[in-house]
Amino acid sequence: MKQKTNKMKRSLNTRHINFIALGSAIGTGLFYGSAEAINMAGPSVLLSYLIGGGIIFIIMRALGEMSVHNPQASSFSCYAQDYLGPIAGYITGWTYCFEILIVAIADVTACSLYMSTWVPAVPRWIWVLSVVLIIGTLNLMKVKVFGEIEFWLSLFKVVTIIIMITVGIGIILWGIGNHGHPTGIHNLWTNGGFFSNGFTGMIMSLQLVMFSYGGIEIIGMTAIEAKNPNQSIPKAINAVPLRILLFYFTTLFVIMSIYPWNQVGTQGSPFVLTFQHIGMTGAVSLLNLVVITASLSAINSDVFGVGRMLQGMAQQGNAPKIFSKVSGRFGIPWVTVLFTLLSLLSAIYLNYIIPEKVFVVIASLATFATVWVWIMILSSHIAFRHRLNHEQIKALDFPLRGGIFTSTIGIVCLIFIVGLIGYFPDTRISLYVGILWIIIMLMGYYLFMVTPPPKRNQDKKKQISP
Repeated sequence: MKQKTNKMKRSLNTRHINFIALGSAIGTGLFYGSAEAINMAGPSVLLSYLIGGGIIFIIMRALGEMSVHNPQASSFSCYAQDYLGPIAGYITGWTYCFEILIVAIADVTACSLYMSTWVPAVPRWIWVLSVVLIIGTLNLMKVKVFGEIEFWLSLFKVVTIIIMITVGIGIILWGIGNHGHPTGIHNLWTNGGFFSNGFTGMIMSLQLVMFSYGGIEIIGMTAIEAKNPNQSIPKAINAVPLRILLFYFTTLFVIMSIYPWNQVGTQGSPFVLTFQHIGMTGAVSLLNLVVITASLSAINSDVFGVGRMLQGMAQQGNAPKIFSKVSGRFGIPWVTVLFTLLSLLSAIYLNYIIPEKVFVVIASLATFATVWVWIMILSSHIAFRHRLNHEQIKALDFPLRGGIFTSTIGIVCLIFIVGLIGYFPDTRISLYVGILWIIIMLMGYYLFMVTPPPKRNQDKKKQISP
């Protein structure tokens, strides 16, 4: 079969892009991980999700401005190289791959744990291998097929969340399933008040809240395969952060209104408790199915993201040249997809040596990488804006309001999050690992990047005349 290099096919529409981002960002963190943030902040965690949502929106609008102006397969890695320098592009690209691979391994492991609750006799590594093979098959199909499957996987968990919210509102307002006694929302300010653990507790929970939004940046990498990036990328960016904020904020609002915040996570999943409240005895099995679907959806999006990032980095000269190959029939970067799938197989070994602790260990390592990628996106945006004059800025199709000033605010907030990561003993290890990773990347760049990356036409899409 004749290979056609660098010919990605534009087959993704706005619906696909929306749900690819939702699939990556709404995973097991909402179903189980949110309990830890609630226990840290109490009801005031709702403010943390609002603040975190605002920061995420700044990041996404900055990335959207650059993506619409100049769509690239590796997105923010390309922008970091173009506007901050080759070292920044090299570190950002590989750090994103490191982050997403770790998260994907964690989700693969989660899938094996959930399947084990149904079929405990089957070893977990068999479930890990099965998941990798399924996801591999999906990602080697046409990108339109991938987008369609991801849409339905994400839709299933979104519908479940909406049903849970609707049921919860029924319990709050009309006492459905509670013998006709409405619970109201008084639990939001009783049991120690809204700031149950003080204002400090709310601030400290930000690190967990921000990590739950990780993965949304994958939208930037869909631009090169979007049918009409000028329209689909702005629509997706404007809609997805709001939807994620709605799902997280509204879901936790309902849960903490029905149950005292200090009971969340102590009697099982709050999702299970909410469904059981109205007599759904099969709530555990239902939630298990939903979380398995959520994990598959997240892994599917993660493999897509890493594959596109590595393919773009190979074009930049920051990854092996073989990674730039694209299948002539489907327009898929098949080499990078296979590399990603082989990397995921490491979850088999991890599940063998530390089966009980693997999920917590590998998930904590992605925190620093996530924040680093966001900081580089905003830094690239600032450098990008510095290259434009007033007339060129006015001609941008999808500008970030406030420009450099808004991006600077976002960077300050993210640096504060890094400080929080280092403050807590439980998460401090991820900061140490992150710093060590950056040092290794710098050493790798100077040891192996013996020739500078090829010069590219940085704004190939269009040249704006003043």
